[in-house]
Amino acid sequence: MSDNEEVATKPLAIERAKQGRAKCQKCKNKIDTGELRLAKLNFNNPFGSGPLKQWFHIDCFCETKANKQKISLCSSNDIEGWDLIRSADRDHAIKVFGPDFKISTDVDLPSTSTSSKQTKDNLFSEFNKLIDKIANEPSYNSKSAIIQKYLREGSNSKKFEGNLEIWLKLLVPKVDHRVYNLQDKQIVKLFSRIFGLKHDDLLKDLQAGDVSETISKFFESSRDIKPIEKSSLTVMDIDKFLDELSTRTLENDQIEIFEEICKKSTTDDIRTLIRLIKKDLKMNCRERHVLDAIHPEAYESFQKSRDLNNILQQYGSNLGATSKSTAIKLSGLQVMTPISPMLAEACKDFDKALSKCREGFYSEVKYDGERVQIHKRGNDFKFFSRNLKPVQEHKIGKIKEYLPKAFPNASDLILDSEIIMVDTISGNLLPFGTLGKHKKKELQNASACLFIFDCLYFNGDDLTKKTLRDRKKFLESNMQPIKHHIELSEYKLLTKKNELIEMTKEVLKKGLEGLVLKGLETIYEPGKRRWLKVKKDYLMQGSIADSADLVVLGAFYGTGKMGNRFSIFLMGCYDEKCKVWKTVTKVHSGLDDATMEKMHKQISPLMEPFSSNKKLPQWVQIDRSLIPDALTTDPFKMPVFEIVAAEFTDSDVHTANSISMRFPRITKIRKDKSPKEATTLDELTHLYEESKAGLNIDELNKLKSNSEDVDTNKKSPVTKTASSSSMTSKTSSTELMKRKSDDNKRSNDEESPSKKIKSRNSESNQTSENLFESFVLFETDSLNENQIDSFKKYGGKMTKKSMKANLVLYDGCEVRGSLDDMRELYVPSCRHYQKSWLVDSLAKKKVMEPIKYFVELKQC
Repeated sequence: MSDNEEVATKPLAIERAKQGRAKCQKCKNKIDTGELRLAKLNFNNPFGSGPLKQWFHIDCFCETKANKQKISLCSSNDIEGWDLIRSADRDHAIKVFGPDFKISTDVDLPSTSTSSKQTKDNLFSEFNKLIDKIANEPSYNSKSAIIQKYLREGSNSKKFEGNLEIWLKLLVPKVDHRVYNLQDKQIVKLFSRIFGLKHDDLLKDLQAGDVSETISKFFESSRDIKPIEKSSLTVMDIDKFLDELSTRTLENDQIEIFEEICKKSTTDDIRTLIRLIKKDLKMNCRERHVLDAIHPEAYESFQKSRDLNNILQQYGSNLGATSKSTAIKLSGLQVMTPISPMLAEACKDFDKALSKCREGFYSEVKYDGERVQIHKRGNDFKFFSRNLKPVQEHKIGKIKEYLPKAFPNASDLILDSEIIMVDTISGNLLPFGTLGKHKKKELQNASACLFIFDCLYFNGDDLTKKTLRDRKKFLESNMQPIKHHIELSEYKLLTKKNELIEMTKEVLKKGLEGLVLKGLETIYEPGKRRWLKVKKDYLMQGSIADSADLVVLGAFYGTGKMGNRFSIFLMGCYDEKCKVWKTVTKVHSGLDDATMEKMHKQISPLMEPFSSNKKLPQWVQIDRSLIPDALTTDPFKMPVFEIVAAEFTDSDVHTANSISMRFPRITKIRKDKSPKEATTLDELTHLYEESKAGLNIDELNKLKSNSEDVDTNKKSPVTKTASSSSMTSKTSSTELMKRKSDDNKRSNDEESPSKKIKSRNSESNQTSENLFESFVLFETDSLNENQIDSFKKYGGKMTKKSMKANLVLYDGCEVRGSLDDMRELYVPSCRHYQKSWLVDSLAKKKVMEPIKYFVELKQC
């Protein structure tokens, strides 16, 4: 029998789908382009001479009893194309087929993709040499050229004979989905045991900032395992090691495999291995520069598929070529594979927005939640974060149950959205951070809600090339909102500068994060920054942003080039009543490298090393989770920084009346101010209250254009707003359709943004039932039964354990004791108010501002 006849009579075939047109014979859904599929071959084909192929998803194929029995009688030799698919695909197929499936061992694999031959090109030492060469080359184009030359010509300058699949995987470690859960200090701890050296010595050297350098340096002086002179490790050995490491979670198990690899490694091998684990090869070369070496279009394709195997299938055989016609188009959108999200750049002035979107733009509410990309195939779902990592299950909750109801006609689907907690009684949006596992447990009347703002893929159709205007129409016509669970994101069509200023004011006054501006005719471009984001710390050179002059209390060492240098600062303010410094925020951005170096030299003589096992001095109050690497010896000699932030926030760990700052940055070193003249705790509290009241937002009126014939006291003229739980005035779909069909009536009757966008802090929507739901009160003898009953009635919780309380009430305005006593009894974020706060809050049916109810500590 000839080879051709043998191939022709194989009963099954396997490959990755080329065009995405065939449907699975079992589930009837399309098999996406680039997705692995299996076919039954029918040689009685009435339509032609070749066999008729009936395609299946691999999982679907094995669901039927007859097919499962068929595969159990087969070996890999019975499957056409088995020797052409990649090793990862074969591993997946073997797992699905089960233990009865037989593997043939006489398959000769192509050297460009799956070679595991003992060639020089597969040596890990060659990988190390290439990494060093790339790191020492300053030009990004030259870096790509170096990679391209090696992957074409190999080490002998003739032909690359290594395993291209593994080489590419190792060259872009950040794309690798393997998780190791090993932080720098844990790595140091493991290797101090492996090397038989003092843990403190390695820990001290780690202050230089590069854990890979620390481990390779101490490998040289190891007492128990010595580095070898010449390595024989291959890239396949390293890939296999990383696979195994990702399954080890216990310290002793991790040490066991690290010891084995160390016995076969040089210091260079260990340095690079640690960098692979940390997913940073220190070669100043990103995915784009590596993939440019494969093909000029590889990176753009990768942004959509995020699948390196697809890139190799599409461009690997034509490595580095500029020809577009020879590439097999496999890298379209793939359901269940994350897509790089489209992003927004900062909008620092409104004129820029108008010039970029002359035809007008949709202004969307920038929700203070977390970005979520949703993939649905049949009854299966996947949720990816902004960084393309799986979203934690507790954040998604029951959303999977509601999505099929919200999209009843969707079998395959990719959506872009924001997830945020919503109060199901008032409809208010809850603050950032409430999606946390423990926070959610405290919120009885809240649910996670998805605000959908884009649809990228629907039942086999790629919508990314359609305009935003068309995608919005498509989304609204195919989605059925479910209150408090699946909702359409609010948006508004704007064409004039003054309209944009007014909407920005409305949003910021409601306590929302800002706006995202999107051109009507723009397509969805994965990974590109084509949108604009408006936040108050971007506008008017930050003059309306929240800011405070804070003092450096402690500092943390940086990493990488900032190693062995203070580059993260713990900032605080002075409590004049208690005579204690309290923390507000940590900050690391805003200063250039030269200024950071000067600051390190300036404050180093005023700092002493500190750790969590030391007792805090009396003059400062710091939560144990924020203990710095070094603490100042005298806060009144430390520099003052002007800190600007997106907003003042509430914090469980910062001790300045639980006030902190979100996205802080250093805008100025206040050489004109001493720590005594910096912002005090009372002043910080006042700034916090002013910010929440939105008193500085009206400064935006100065930017308005007098030339626009717009009366800003009138209601907004043009609206395209989707119904949402965050609207105070609900609009039915029928009313919306009437508005769209009657432009004249719409211009007179539209509601202003203030009625469309609800404040998460709105007192009018605060119900008495949940008045104290965020408080856990320490039960003391001074509280009478009526007070306790009323507190519980309005949602409060009680505890007899002081460390579990976040609120303590006192009869008077003073309490005698010491800071040490307070630290032992209560968590640093615990609030200490006078009892009259509870009485007044109950009388007025609202939580009173705490500033006039604070208790002063009289130290004794």
